[in-house]
Amino acid sequence: MAGINKVILVGHLGKDPEIRYTPSEIAVCSFSIATSETFKDRNSGERKSLTEWHNIVLWRGLAETSEKYLRKGSQVYIEGKLKTRKWSDKDGITRYTTEIVADVMQMLDKKGDVERPMVEKANVVAEPQASTETPF
Repeated sequence: MAGINKVILVGHLGKDPEIRYTPSEIAVCSFSIATSETFKDRNSGERKSLTEWHNIVLWRGLAETSEKYLRKGSQVYIEGKLKTRKWSDKDGITRYTTEIVADVMQMLDKKGDVERPMVEKANVVAEPQASTETPF
């Protein structure tokens, strides 16, 4: 049986999305979202909260929709897969980062500020296939 790499998150954006374009004009949008869980401390009995930050990457139409409609604080539903990429920093040191490459994004904010589409799904491949272009 093949492995499964699927991530589902609901969280709030920590800052406005950032959009870039590859040299071949493919839109790439990135932002981070916070997810929180509350639990009861076994020793003190206190309720505590733990927040995790997740780096999200969207491609093509999802990238453009995200940049247009999402803002810091927006609540989103994300489906995608974990991807780890490596690069060399300015000092030549190899660095790694793990991101969620989303192929489904749903805006969860209540109606009001801006009329927003409820669901945007990628109608093309969510990321370039075997591309050597790096959007960063």
